[in-house]
This record gives sequence, structure tokens and C-alpha cells, in this order.
Amino acid sequence: MNDRITQGGALPEASAKPRLPLPPQQPHVIGSEAEAIAIARQLAAEFAQTAAERDRLRQLPWDEIERYTASGLGAITIPKAYGGLGASNETLAQVFAIISAADPSLGQIPQNHFALIQNLKDTGTESQKQRWFKAVLQGARLGNGGPEKKGKAAVITDITAHLARAADGRLRVSGTRFYSTGALFAHWIPFRAADEQGRGVQVWVRRDAPGVQVIDDWNAFGQRTTASGSVVFDQVLVEEDHVLESWRFADKPSLSGPISQLIQASIDAGIAQGALQDALEFVRNRARPWTDSGVTSATQDPHIIQEVGALQIEVDAAQEVLLEAARLLDELAAKPVDADSSARASVAVAEAKILTTEAALNASEQLFALAGSSSTRAAHNLDRHWRNARVHTLHDPVRWKYHLLGNYLLNGASPSYHQWN
Repeated sequence: MNDRITQGGALPEASAKPRLPLPPQQPHVIGSEAEAIAIARQLAAEFAQTAAERDRLRQLPWDEIERYTASGLGAITIPKAYGGLGASNETLAQVFAIISAADPSLGQIPQNHFALIQNLKDTGTESQKQRWFKAVLQGARLGNGGPEKKGKAAVITDITAHLARAADGRLRVSGTRFYSTGALFAHWIPFRAADEQGRGVQVWVRRDAPGVQVIDDWNAFGQRTTASGSVVFDQVLVEEDHVLESWRFADKPSLSGPISQLIQASIDAGIAQGALQDALEFVRNRARPWTDSGVTSATQDPHIIQEVGALQIEVDAAQEVLLEAARLLDELAAKPVDADSSARASVAVAEAKILTTEAALNASEQLFALAGSSSTRAAHNLDRHWRNARVHTLHDPVRWKYHLLGNYLLNGASPSYHQWN
């Protein structure tokens, strides 16, 4: 049975033509990090108004993504040397948390965009940096072709897409990818492949190139509108300079992994904040006190007051450790990255990931304990907070963050170099 879902939750017609993103348009140029945060707050206030409805109907946020890009937020981490703002990781974390508190699907969609910008900083040639940094500054979006299709690879890091030189002497790539967050809305789709020597490379192809098929078959119960589905590449033509030789950097320490993980933790921090705010609003305006409390308002129930205080501390602590990790990344990025600094970065972000994961899950669960049985009505759609938290925190298992942290502290073991560390 076909389980693919399109906008509005309907099954697609066989003849339906896939929607493509609008061509890149010159976005607003953000002049400071303070302006970036202010714009994120303004957009978040707008996005929050329709977030529950988009989730309920699974309406993909095409217009919202265009608003995000037009605002200039997508270009804030382009280095100053290439004409960008060169925003700090602290600002980046704040922007993601702010947007994700309003709608974590909209928070997650640009995650790979920023992770790829960092990866380009770490592994791209000068001509590649010039090309794609300029494209992003002009409004292009990047969306990763994710891990291998389930069942094709033994582990997530195995490579099943292949780049080869065709009879005409030109490079072509074929393969199937899954969990490709951002690809549906992107102008460029970078992804991992193996070259003719079996070495790992990163291939960049246009979203609208012949042979590229982005399939909206994402149907998880949370993060419903990220469109994190499949991408199929069928003999797609690849320019010579559109291949990053990532195999050359496999054993080289960098901040690509920690920054990618910082963004993931920021999304979870935002989910926690959004869930807590909705809990407070519901208690203030809709919840009733328990009959034995002796009070006439749920806001005066001593147990609710205590639980709200405890939950706020947990959410605030996760946010502060997140920003502390981001500030450490900024400090480490100011100098050449070595094995020690890369390990310190991964460990700091692992701590943040642990706390933001637990805060997101706890806040979205405790929302109902605080707000009461009426908060579970489908009309409120407050369960989206828990659904989003549960799905997004599975992106990489937090149990391995505990292992990473403990192994580093006890045994001095440095984390492996990959995007999940």
C-alpha cells in the first residue's frame, strides 16, 4: 500500500508533478547578530500562529521557508571574508532555539543548510567556497541527501551511492538516500557517495537536475512537516568542481560534527521552551484546580506552582549549557582546530545534547500533568510538542552521548570524527 503523504495528508496522484522551490531571490542583508536574533523572534511570532494547524493537516511550510530565506537568516554564518555576517555559534544556537520554540519542523528544515556551510568551510576548495557561499548570499538553500536508504546499508555511515565516469568522460552519480531533511525545499542537494576508487566524497547536485527525484514519503508522527523523505539520483550529471574530496579529511579534526550537533541540541531546546510556554498559558487560562487544593485557580495550586518552578529550572539550565557550549565552539574556532580542541567541542556539545533532550521530553510530557485532562483534547493539538520532541531526539541516540562523555572523562578517549559527534 502506498503510504506516501502530501500536503494536507492526502495521498498523491500518480500524475502529480513534484513541486519545486522558487528560484533564489536576493534576501535581506542582516547587518548584525542582534538584528539576526530580532528577525528570528519576529518570524517565530508569525510562524507560531499557524504551527498547530500545519502540524494537524501536514501542510508543508513552503511559504514560511521562503519568508525565512528572504529574511537573510539563511546566510548569517557565511564568513566575513566571503561577504557574509560571520555570525557566532552562540547566535546560531539562539536563532534555532527561537524558531524551534514556535515550530520545530521549521527549525529543523534549515539544519542541514547550516551544517553544510560549516562542512564547506572545513573541506571545500577555495573555488567551491567562493561559488556556494556566493549562492547562499544570493538566496540559495542547501538540503542534504541524508543517510543511505534503509536496508541498503549495514550502518548509517556506509555509502551506497556511487560516482563514476560515463562513456562520454563526464561524471555521473546514482543512488538512493533517506532522511533527507531540507532537500525538498532546496536549490542544491549535497550528499555522500563513493568515487571510482571507493573513497568517500561529497557530491553537490542541483535540486532540479535531470535524474534527481525528491520524494515526500516522510510520515513520522512527529516533525511532520520537515519532509525528511527520500531522494533518488539516477545517472545525474556532476560537474568536476562539484565534488568535495571528503576522504581527505576523514581523520582530520574539525568543528563540523560539533556544530551540526549544536544545531540539533538547539532545536530540542526550542521544543522544551515552546512546550513550557504552552503549558503556562493553558494553566493560566483554561486549567481548573484540583478539588482538594482549597484554591479557586489552578495558578494557585501549590503543587502546580512547585512543578512549574522545577520545570523552568530544567529548561533554563539546558539552554544555558547549550549557549556555554556554543561560546566554547566560538573560542575554539578562532584558532586552528586540533585533536584536543575537536574533542573538547564534541564533549561540550554532548553535555548540551543530553540536557536539551531530557528537557524537551520532560517539558512536553509534564505539559499535560500541569494542564490537566482538558489539555489532551485534539482541538488543542498540544501533543505535537511531545511528538516532535520524541521524534527529533531520536536523530542520534542520547545514550551514546553519555558514553562519549563518560569515556572522555574516565579514559581520555576522544570522540570519533563524524557529523553525529
